Amino acid sequence: MSRLYSPQQAAQLLVGRRKALGLSQAEVAARLGISQNRLSELESRPERLTLDRLLALAGVLGLELAIGDKPPPRGDSEW
Repeated sequence: MSRLYSPQQAAQLLVGRRKALGLSQAEVAARLGISQNRLSELESRPERLTLDRLLALAGVLGLELAIGDKPPPRGDSEW
């Protein structure tokens, strides 16, 4: 399971998964009902992904999103 801390990490994960599945932007975009140009924009500017679009994209790529408690910090650091 991957932990995400930024929109850019999400984009890297989604693009990597799309490519690992051998899917083009056009194929994924068609499944989402959007243009290839729009998908390209979302991949390059992931901060523009809405939650519903992120869930749909994850579903097309065979991924799921999960939210859980953040683990407590480890170590003896005073910070």
